[in-house]
Amino acid sequence: MWIDPATSTYVVVMANRVHPEGKGDAVPLRARLATIAAAAAAEAAPTVAYAARPPKPVARTTVASPRAGEATPRAPVLTGIDVLRAEGFTRLAGAKVALLTNHTGIARDGTSTIDLLHAAKNLTLVALFSPEHGIRGTLDEKVPSGKDEKTGLAIHSLYGETRRPTAEMLAGVDTIVVDLQDIGVRFYTYASTMGLVLEEAARRGLAVVVLDRPNPVDGWRIEGPISDETALGFTSYLRMPIRHGLTIGELAQLFNGERKIGAKLSVVRMPRWRRDWWFDDTGAPWINPSPNMRSLTQATLYPGIGAIEFSNISVGRGTNTPFEQIGAPWIDGLVLAAALNARDIPGVRAYPVRFTPASSVYAGQACGGVSFIVTDREALRPTRLGVEVASALARLYPAEYKLKPDDRLVGSKATTARILGGEDPAAIVASWAADEARWRLLRAKYLIYTPE
Repeated sequence: MWIDPATSTYVVVMANRVHPEGKGDAVPLRARLATIAAAAAAEAAPTVAYAARPPKPVARTTVASPRAGEATPRAPVLTGIDVLRAEGFTRLAGAKVALLTNHTGIARDGTSTIDLLHAAKNLTLVALFSPEHGIRGTLDEKVPSGKDEKTGLAIHSLYGETRRPTAEMLAGVDTIVVDLQDIGVRFYTYASTMGLVLEEAARRGLAVVVLDRPNPVDGWRIEGPISDETALGFTSYLRMPIRHGLTIGELAQLFNGERKIGAKLSVVRMPRWRRDWWFDDTGAPWINPSPNMRSLTQATLYPGIGAIEFSNISVGRGTNTPFEQIGAPWIDGLVLAAALNARDIPGVRAYPVRFTPASSVYAGQACGGVSFIVTDREALRPTRLGVEVASALARLYPAEYKLKPDDRLVGSKATTARILGGEDPAAIVASWAADEARWRLLRAKYLIYTPE
């Protein structure tokens, strides 16, 4: 049951798992219905309660129904930079622009946002900012500042000596443009960098324009506990679940509203994107957002496997398949795979592997572990997988496995306490329902793209 007292809205999903195999999972259906209800509740709520709600977006372009038996054609998604380019950059006319971007900031034809803004005749590109991993997304360490060889512009690192743009970096700037591909997970740091940029822009009266991009793991599934106040920081800019279900433009609006930043923010929207689309539905080529995020499969598993990365296991960094496998020198992959598969976790299977990371945790050491095969991404709840893995390791290797009670990626002391206390993983996941419902209602007023 889901209830919004402010609008007297109730959602009750009644389902059973009797037919046909007794292994049904109503979580995806419940999440989709709750998203629709939350968006409707935000529209129906008193004006004063949602005064910060952005203007209602223009309905997306519809596609004519196909003939019987044909798949619905999907027009390629145009991202924020594609829209900006098609408009002739009129929204930035006369602006002196600083651009926060990296290699993921490209138009549909592969031209970089840097080159497009630099060549535009009706604006001036003054400086570049780079997030974690650098302007080309190849670094897994502190990022130095530098100069862009092609344009000659200064590149100011926001993952080096400072994580905020300074007054010196912003000299001569009146508008900051953001074009970054987020991954849809609370602890992915590009969103935090954007939040700090919003703060500095508001402090100086600068405009911020976010060029929106798709959430690659869809925009309606919500997963995980809301992070504790003590977990706030670069891996949790705001108290939120692990899988937030927002685009980077929607996140910017939410940050600006909920943190009361007050930045002069606008979002260049994607006219064709749908909330239920995964990245491979968009028609865009995959570009690794960071060195260890090399495929949509890895992004799909990341909310769960990434959440337990700060425990003493390898999550595959330093191998060809990060986040698709986990291991450690003290793990018996045969035993762990059998334990996980016995749990019958929806949407995924595990098989034993051995690997030796070339870098990161256990570099140069042979590790036993498991690799994951996603059998049904619609049924998979990756955050449950993370809890299942951590719980199995804590049960099988109590002397070896170390999960900190205040782990900042899990973000919830209550969750880590339940894992370490031996509670059933399914019950742990169920305990997040109230947090997920609260987030669904909070985010509803910042949705740009209406539920389908």
